[in-house]
Amino acid sequence: MPLRIKLPSKERIIINGAVLENAGEATTIVLHNRADILRRKEVMSEQDAQSPARRVYYALQCAYMFEDERPKYRQMAVEFLQQYESAAPSAGDVVKKIRSEIEKGSLYNALRATHPLIEHETERFKSLGIWPMEEEAEGEDA
Repeated sequence: MPLRIKLPSKERIIINGAVLENAGEATTIVLHNRADILRRKEVMSEQDAQSPARRVYYALQCAYMFEDERPKYRQMAVEFLQQYESAAPSAGDVVKKIRSEIEKGSLYNALRATHPLIEHETERFKSLGIWPMEEEAEGEDA
């Protein structure tokens, strides 16, 4: 079944590693075959990957988008996950879910499963009174 994506004016989307931008009016794109897709809100820049959980996300994002370098980025993600779990054993269930998705080859699902890891990390940072990244990121957009 084709995938329909509504793309507002000036919105960007990444399809199989290529960045596409709608330069005109709002439009709908129909994909008739399998493709690796990320919308702007799902894309993390390398600059934003400044914490352990965010490095996991970024490595998975790269593994998902860049097929030629997928093994390298998958290995990086697994190593970052291992480091995170060693430092924060309380995230074990989340790490297990992400690892399971990676092992199945479901990189998009692994990427989505990383959101709770980032939330876990943010909660840990807030409980320690250090580096509330979510608030900093919101302040930069203002």
